[in-house]
Amino acid sequence: MIEQRINELFGDAESTGLGTGWWSGVLAVFLGFLSFGAVLCLRFPQLLTVPQFRPHYPMQAIRTLIQCLIVGAAAFGILSSILRRKKVLALTGLLLAMTAAALGGSTVRINEALRDGPAIGLDWFLLDLLLTAVFFVPLERLWPLRKEQGTFRNQWTLDVVYFMSTHLPIQILSFLILLPTIQFAKYLSVPGVQNLVARLPWLLQFFMAVLVADVAEYFIHLAFHKVPLLWRFHAVHHSSTALDWLSGSRGHFFEDIIVRACIITPLMIAFSQSVILGYLIFVTLQATWSHCNFAPGPRWLAKCLVTPKYHHWHHTSQKEGLDKNFAVHFPWIDRVFGTYYLPDEWPELYGLDGEQISPGFIRQTIEPFTKRKRS
Repeated sequence: MIEQRINELFGDAESTGLGTGWWSGVLAVFLGFLSFGAVLCLRFPQLLTVPQFRPHYPMQAIRTLIQCLIVGAAAFGILSSILRRKKVLALTGLLLAMTAAALGGSTVRINEALRDGPAIGLDWFLLDLLLTAVFFVPLERLWPLRKEQGTFRNQWTLDVVYFMSTHLPIQILSFLILLPTIQFAKYLSVPGVQNLVARLPWLLQFFMAVLVADVAEYFIHLAFHKVPLLWRFHAVHHSSTALDWLSGSRGHFFEDIIVRACIITPLMIAFSQSVILGYLIFVTLQATWSHCNFAPGPRWLAKCLVTPKYHHWHHTSQKEGLDKNFAVHFPWIDRVFGTYYLPDEWPELYGLDGEQISPGFIRQTIEPFTKRKRS
Protein backbone atom coordinates (compact mmCIF):
# COMPACT_ATOMS: atom_id res chain seq x y z
CA MET A 1 0.00 0.00 0.00
CA ILE A 2 2.78 2.45 0.94
CA GLU A 3 4.77 1.57 -2.17
CA GLN A 4 1.70 2.06 -4.34
CA ARG A 5 1.05 5.50 -2.86
CA ILE A 6 4.69 6.53 -3.29
CA ASN A 7 4.60 5.43 -6.93
CA GLU A 8 1.34 7.32 -7.47
CA LEU A 9 2.71 10.45 -5.80
CA PHE A 10 6.03 10.63 -7.63
CA GLY A 11 5.32 8.62 -10.79
CA ASP A 12 3.33 9.31 -13.93
CA ALA A 13 2.63 7.83 -17.34
CA GLU A 14 5.40 9.72 -19.13
CA SER A 15 8.63 8.17 -20.38
CA THR A 16 11.43 7.62 -17.88
CA GLY A 17 14.27 7.74 -20.39
CA LEU A 18 17.17 10.16 -20.37
CA GLY A 19 16.20 13.71 -21.24
CA THR A 20 12.64 13.38 -19.89
CA GLY A 21 13.34 14.90 -16.47
CA TRP A 22 12.70 11.61 -14.65
CA TRP A 23 16.27 10.76 -13.71
CA SER A 24 17.14 14.38 -12.93
CA GLY A 25 14.15 14.41 -10.58
CA VAL A 26 15.25 11.16 -8.93
CA LEU A 27 18.78 12.53 -8.53
CA ALA A 28 17.39 15.75 -7.04
CA VAL A 29 15.52 13.79 -4.36
CA PHE A 30 18.45 11.44 -3.74
CA LEU A 31 21.05 14.20 -3.39
CA GLY A 32 18.64 16.36 -1.42
CA PHE A 33 17.99 13.53 1.04
CA LEU A 34 21.72 12.90 1.47
CA SER A 35 22.48 16.60 2.00
CA PHE A 36 19.65 17.01 4.51
CA GLY A 37 20.80 13.96 6.47
CA ALA A 38 24.43 15.09 6.37
CA VAL A 39 23.56 18.52 7.77
CA LEU A 40 21.60 16.84 10.55
CA CYS A 41 24.75 14.86 11.38
CA LEU A 42 26.70 18.13 11.69
CA ARG A 43 24.02 19.61 13.95
CA PHE A 44 23.57 16.54 16.17
CA PRO A 45 26.87 14.62 15.95
CA GLN A 46 26.65 13.08 19.41
CA LEU A 47 23.33 11.41 18.66
CA LEU A 48 23.65 10.66 14.95
CA THR A 49 27.30 9.82 14.22
CA VAL A 50 29.32 6.73 15.11
CA PRO A 51 32.04 7.54 17.70
CA GLN A 52 34.55 5.14 16.12
CA PHE A 53 34.24 6.89 12.74
CA ARG A 54 34.45 10.53 13.89
CA PRO A 55 38.27 10.75 14.25
CA HIS A 56 38.76 9.45 10.71
CA TYR A 57 36.55 11.92 8.84
CA PRO A 58 38.43 14.48 6.67
CA MET A 59 36.07 17.27 7.68
CA GLN A 60 37.05 19.74 4.97
CA ALA A 61 36.36 17.12 2.30
CA ILE A 62 33.10 16.16 4.02
CA ARG A 63 31.95 19.80 4.08
CA THR A 64 32.83 20.18 0.40
CA LEU A 65 30.86 17.04 -0.38
CA ILE A 66 27.83 18.35 1.51
CA GLN A 67 27.96 21.61 -0.43
CA CYS A 68 28.18 19.69 -3.71
CA LEU A 69 25.18 17.58 -2.70
CA ILE A 70 23.09 20.68 -1.98
CA VAL A 71 24.08 22.37 -5.24
CA GLY A 72 23.56 19.15 -7.19
CA ALA A 73 20.08 18.60 -5.71
CA ALA A 74 19.07 22.15 -6.58
CA ALA A 75 20.48 21.95 -10.11
CA PHE A 76 18.83 18.61 -10.91
CA GLY A 77 15.60 19.82 -9.32
CA ILE A 78 15.50 22.88 -11.57
CA LEU A 79 16.35 20.78 -14.63
CA SER A 80 13.61 18.25 -13.83
CA SER A 81 11.04 21.01 -13.29
CA ILE A 82 11.82 22.33 -16.77
CA LEU A 83 11.78 18.97 -18.55
CA ARG A 84 8.94 17.13 -16.84
CA ARG A 85 5.27 17.98 -16.65
CA LYS A 86 4.76 16.52 -13.17
CA LYS A 87 6.85 18.54 -10.71
CA VAL A 88 6.62 16.48 -7.51
CA LEU A 89 10.08 14.91 -7.80
CA ALA A 90 11.69 18.23 -8.71
CA LEU A 91 9.99 20.17 -5.93
CA THR A 92 10.80 17.49 -3.34
CA GLY A 93 14.48 17.59 -4.26
CA LEU A 94 14.50 21.40 -4.18
CA LEU A 95 12.73 21.44 -0.81
CA LEU A 96 15.26 19.04 0.72
CA ALA A 97 18.17 21.07 -0.66
CA MET A 98 16.69 24.36 0.57
CA THR A 99 16.04 22.87 4.01
CA ALA A 100 19.62 21.60 4.23
CA ALA A 101 20.92 25.05 3.27
CA ALA A 102 18.58 26.78 5.72
CA LEU A 103 19.89 24.58 8.55
CA GLY A 104 23.39 25.86 7.87
CA GLY A 105 24.56 23.59 5.08
CA SER A 106 28.22 22.71 5.12
CA THR A 107 29.10 25.65 7.39
CA VAL A 108 27.57 24.17 10.56
CA ARG A 109 30.22 24.18 13.27
CA ILE A 110 30.62 21.43 15.86
CA ASN A 111 31.22 23.24 19.13
CA GLU A 112 30.40 20.52 21.66
CA ALA A 113 32.97 18.06 22.98
CA LEU A 114 31.99 14.69 21.56
CA ARG A 115 32.18 11.56 23.70
CA ASP A 116 31.69 7.85 23.21
CA GLY A 117 28.23 6.44 23.65
CA PRO A 118 25.23 5.00 21.82
CA ALA A 119 24.52 6.57 18.43
CA ILE A 120 22.02 5.99 15.65
CA GLY A 121 24.69 5.80 12.94
CA LEU A 122 23.06 8.08 10.36
CA ASP A 123 26.50 8.98 9.01
CA TRP A 124 27.31 5.33 8.17
CA PHE A 125 23.89 4.86 6.59
CA LEU A 126 24.30 7.93 4.35
CA LEU A 127 27.86 7.08 3.28
CA ASP A 128 26.97 3.48 2.50
CA LEU A 129 23.86 4.53 0.58
CA LEU A 130 25.83 7.09 -1.44
CA LEU A 131 28.72 4.79 -2.34
CA THR A 132 26.67 1.69 -3.17
CA ALA A 133 23.98 3.54 -5.13
CA VAL A 134 26.47 5.64 -7.12
CA PHE A 135 28.44 2.53 -8.06
CA PHE A 136 25.82 -0.19 -8.54
CA VAL A 137 22.80 1.66 -9.99
CA PRO A 138 24.72 2.80 -13.12
CA LEU A 139 26.04 -0.75 -13.58
CA GLU A 140 22.50 -2.12 -13.52
CA ARG A 141 21.18 0.53 -15.88
CA LEU A 142 24.03 0.25 -18.40
CA TRP A 143 24.43 -3.56 -18.45
CA PRO A 144 21.25 -5.03 -16.99
CA LEU A 145 20.54 -8.73 -16.88
CA ARG A 146 16.80 -8.09 -17.08
CA LYS A 147 16.15 -4.87 -18.98
CA GLU A 148 12.47 -4.86 -18.06
CA GLN A 149 13.34 -4.70 -14.35
CA GLY A 150 13.55 -1.05 -13.33
CA THR A 151 15.35 0.48 -10.37
CA PHE A 152 11.99 1.00 -8.67
CA ARG A 153 10.73 -2.54 -9.20
CA ASN A 154 8.11 -4.31 -7.12
CA GLN A 155 8.87 -4.30 -3.36
CA TRP A 156 11.69 -1.78 -3.65
CA THR A 157 10.32 0.17 -0.68
CA LEU A 158 10.42 -2.98 1.49
CA ASP A 159 14.10 -3.45 0.67
CA VAL A 160 14.78 0.23 1.45
CA VAL A 161 13.30 -0.39 4.91
CA TYR A 162 15.56 -3.42 5.33
CA PHE A 163 18.54 -1.36 4.18
CA MET A 164 17.73 1.25 6.81
CA SER A 165 17.09 -1.35 9.52
CA THR A 166 20.53 -2.90 9.08
CA HIS A 167 22.42 0.41 8.88
CA LEU A 168 20.81 2.94 11.18
CA PRO A 169 20.96 1.00 14.48
CA ILE A 170 24.64 0.21 13.86
CA GLN A 171 25.63 0.77 17.49
CA ILE A 172 22.97 -1.59 18.83
CA LEU A 173 23.84 -4.32 16.33
CA SER A 174 27.55 -3.84 16.99
CA PHE A 175 26.94 -4.20 20.71
CA LEU A 176 24.85 -7.35 20.27
CA ILE A 177 27.42 -8.90 17.96
CA LEU A 178 30.79 -7.73 19.23
CA LEU A 179 30.32 -7.94 23.00
CA PRO A 180 29.79 -11.71 23.16
CA THR A 181 32.35 -12.40 20.44
CA ILE A 182 35.00 -10.32 22.22
CA GLN A 183 34.39 -12.21 25.44
CA PHE A 184 34.41 -15.54 23.62
CA ALA A 185 37.59 -14.72 21.68
CA LYS A 186 39.47 -14.01 24.93
CA TYR A 187 39.23 -17.68 25.87
CA LEU A 188 40.06 -18.99 22.39
CA SER A 189 42.82 -16.59 21.33
CA VAL A 190 46.29 -18.05 20.87
CA PRO A 191 48.94 -15.30 21.25
CA GLY A 192 51.49 -17.34 19.30
CA VAL A 193 49.13 -17.62 16.33
CA GLN A 194 48.27 -13.92 16.47
CA ASN A 195 51.94 -12.94 16.52
CA LEU A 196 52.72 -15.32 13.65
CA VAL A 197 49.86 -13.97 11.51
CA ALA A 198 50.83 -10.37 12.30
CA ARG A 199 54.27 -10.93 10.73
CA LEU A 200 52.74 -11.79 7.37
CA PRO A 201 52.11 -9.14 4.66
CA TRP A 202 48.79 -7.37 5.15
CA LEU A 203 47.34 -8.56 1.84
CA LEU A 204 48.14 -12.16 2.71
CA GLN A 205 46.46 -11.68 6.10
CA PHE A 206 43.45 -10.24 4.31
CA PHE A 207 43.21 -13.22 1.93
CA MET A 208 43.48 -15.63 4.87
CA ALA A 209 40.75 -13.73 6.72
CA VAL A 210 38.44 -13.91 3.68
CA LEU A 211 39.09 -17.65 3.42
CA VAL A 212 38.44 -18.29 7.13
CA ALA A 213 35.29 -16.16 7.02
CA ASP A 214 33.97 -17.88 3.90
CA VAL A 215 34.40 -21.36 5.35
CA ALA A 216 32.56 -20.24 8.49
CA GLU A 217 29.92 -18.54 6.34
CA TYR A 218 29.45 -21.71 4.27
CA PHE A 219 28.51 -23.84 7.26
CA ILE A 220 26.31 -21.27 9.00
CA HIS A 221 24.60 -20.56 5.67
CA LEU A 222 24.05 -24.29 5.16
CA ALA A 223 22.58 -24.54 8.67
CA PHE A 224 20.11 -21.72 7.93
CA HIS A 225 18.89 -23.74 4.96
CA LYS A 226 18.76 -27.18 6.58
CA VAL A 227 17.58 -26.47 10.14
CA PRO A 228 13.82 -25.66 10.03
CA LEU A 229 14.00 -23.25 12.97
CA LEU A 230 16.79 -21.25 11.31
CA TRP A 231 15.14 -21.43 7.89
CA ARG A 232 12.22 -19.39 9.24
CA PHE A 233 14.59 -16.43 9.49
CA HIS A 234 16.56 -17.07 6.32
CA ALA A 235 13.37 -17.43 4.28
CA VAL A 236 12.95 -13.66 4.60
CA HIS A 237 16.11 -13.15 2.54
CA HIS A 238 15.00 -15.68 -0.07
CA SER A 239 11.54 -14.14 -0.43
CA SER A 240 12.85 -11.65 -3.01
CA THR A 241 11.42 -12.45 -6.44
CA ALA A 242 13.64 -9.88 -8.17
CA LEU A 243 17.34 -9.43 -7.46
CA ASP A 244 19.33 -6.21 -7.60
CA TRP A 245 21.85 -4.27 -5.52
CA LEU A 246 19.17 -3.37 -2.95
CA SER A 247 17.60 -6.82 -2.53
CA GLY A 248 20.71 -8.12 -0.77
CA SER A 249 19.77 -5.95 2.21
CA ARG A 250 16.61 -7.96 2.84
CA GLY A 251 17.39 -10.12 5.85
CA HIS A 252 16.09 -10.74 9.35
CA PHE A 253 18.05 -8.97 12.12
CA PHE A 254 18.32 -12.25 14.10
CA GLU A 255 20.09 -13.91 11.18
CA ASP A 256 22.39 -10.91 10.79
CA ILE A 257 23.43 -11.15 14.43
CA ILE A 258 24.07 -14.91 14.31
CA VAL A 259 25.94 -14.85 11.00
CA ARG A 260 28.13 -11.89 11.89
CA ALA A 261 28.97 -13.36 15.29
CA CYS A 262 29.92 -16.71 13.75
CA ILE A 263 32.19 -14.97 11.25
CA ILE A 264 33.76 -12.32 13.47
CA THR A 265 34.57 -14.74 16.31
CA PRO A 266 37.15 -16.82 14.37
CA LEU A 267 38.55 -13.67 12.77
CA MET A 268 39.16 -12.04 16.16
CA ILE A 269 41.18 -15.04 17.28
CA ALA A 270 43.98 -14.53 14.77
CA PHE A 271 43.60 -11.22 12.89
CA SER A 272 44.06 -7.54 13.70
CA GLN A 273 41.29 -4.96 13.71
CA SER A 274 42.53 -3.44 10.44
CA VAL A 275 42.27 -6.80 8.67
CA ILE A 276 38.79 -7.42 10.09
CA LEU A 277 37.69 -3.92 9.04
CA GLY A 278 39.06 -4.55 5.55
CA TYR A 279 37.11 -7.79 5.37
CA LEU A 280 33.86 -6.14 6.53
CA ILE A 281 34.17 -3.55 3.75
CA PHE A 282 34.98 -6.26 1.22
CA VAL A 283 32.08 -8.52 2.20
CA THR A 284 29.65 -5.58 2.02
CA LEU A 285 30.70 -4.80 -1.56
CA GLN A 286 30.82 -8.48 -2.57
CA ALA A 287 27.37 -9.24 -1.15
CA THR A 288 25.87 -6.21 -2.88
CA TRP A 289 27.51 -7.07 -6.20
CA SER A 290 26.48 -10.74 -6.11
CA HIS A 291 22.79 -9.76 -5.92
CA CYS A 292 23.02 -7.23 -8.76
CA ASN A 293 20.84 -7.18 -11.86
CA PHE A 294 24.08 -7.16 -13.84
CA ALA A 295 24.71 -9.37 -16.88
CA PRO A 296 28.45 -9.23 -17.74
CA GLY A 297 30.79 -11.69 -16.10
CA PRO A 298 33.35 -14.02 -17.72
CA ARG A 299 32.99 -17.68 -16.80
CA TRP A 300 36.63 -17.90 -15.67
CA LEU A 301 35.93 -15.29 -12.99
CA ALA A 302 33.03 -17.35 -11.64
CA LYS A 303 35.50 -20.17 -10.95
CA CYS A 304 37.53 -18.03 -8.56
CA LEU A 305 35.05 -15.50 -7.17
CA VAL A 306 31.31 -15.51 -6.51
CA THR A 307 29.63 -13.49 -9.27
CA PRO A 308 26.03 -12.32 -9.73
CA LYS A 309 25.24 -15.29 -12.00
CA TYR A 310 26.63 -17.74 -9.44
CA HIS A 311 24.67 -16.25 -6.54
CA HIS A 312 21.50 -15.79 -8.59
CA TRP A 313 21.38 -19.57 -8.90
CA HIS A 314 21.41 -19.75 -5.10
CA HIS A 315 18.28 -17.56 -5.05
CA THR A 316 16.36 -19.48 -7.70
CA SER A 317 13.15 -21.35 -6.95
CA GLN A 318 13.87 -23.78 -9.81
CA LYS A 319 14.35 -27.35 -8.60
CA GLU A 320 17.80 -27.83 -10.13
CA GLY A 321 19.24 -24.86 -8.23
CA LEU A 322 17.76 -25.42 -4.77
CA ASP A 323 20.27 -25.65 -1.91
CA LYS A 324 23.26 -24.86 -4.11
CA ASN A 325 26.07 -22.26 -4.04
CA PHE A 326 26.35 -21.48 -0.32
CA ALA A 327 29.78 -19.83 -0.54
CA VAL A 328 29.91 -16.04 -0.36
CA HIS A 329 33.38 -15.42 -1.82
CA PHE A 330 35.03 -18.56 -3.25
CA PRO A 331 32.95 -20.95 -5.45
CA TRP A 332 35.51 -23.75 -5.07
CA ILE A 333 34.33 -24.19 -1.48
CA ASP A 334 31.01 -25.40 -2.91
CA ARG A 335 32.92 -27.76 -5.19
CA VAL A 336 34.70 -29.25 -2.18
CA PHE A 337 31.42 -29.93 -0.38
CA GLY A 338 29.37 -30.94 -3.43
CA THR A 339 27.00 -27.97 -3.59
CA TYR A 340 28.39 -26.23 -6.69
CA TYR A 341 26.00 -25.46 -9.55
CA LEU A 342 26.65 -23.11 -12.48
CA PRO A 343 25.07 -23.91 -15.88
CA ASP A 344 25.54 -21.69 -18.92
CA GLU A 345 22.14 -20.00 -18.60
CA TRP A 346 20.78 -17.71 -15.89
CA PRO A 347 17.85 -18.76 -13.67
CA GLU A 348 14.40 -17.58 -14.68
CA LEU A 349 12.58 -17.79 -11.34
CA TYR A 350 13.49 -16.40 -7.93
CA GLY A 351 11.97 -16.54 -4.48
CA LEU A 352 10.65 -19.29 -2.23
CA ASP A 353 9.79 -22.76 -3.51
CA GLY A 354 6.13 -23.41 -2.70
CA GLU A 355 6.20 -21.33 0.46
CA GLN A 356 4.64 -18.04 1.45
CA ILE A 357 5.65 -15.54 4.11
CA SER A 358 3.70 -12.54 5.31
CA PRO A 359 4.14 -9.26 3.41
CA GLY A 360 5.57 -6.21 5.12
CA PHE A 361 8.60 -5.54 7.28
CA ILE A 362 6.87 -5.78 10.68
CA ARG A 363 5.18 -9.10 9.97
CA GLN A 364 8.34 -10.57 8.46
CA THR A 365 10.27 -9.51 11.56
CA ILE A 366 7.81 -11.06 14.03
CA GLU A 367 6.64 -14.15 12.14
CA PRO A 368 9.84 -16.27 12.36
CA PHE A 369 9.64 -16.17 16.17
CA THR A 370 6.22 -17.83 16.04
CA LYS A 371 5.41 -21.37 15.02
CA ARG A 372 4.67 -21.43 11.30
CA LYS A 373 3.77 -24.29 9.01
CA ARG A 374 5.41 -24.46 5.60
CA SER A 375 2.90 -24.76 2.77
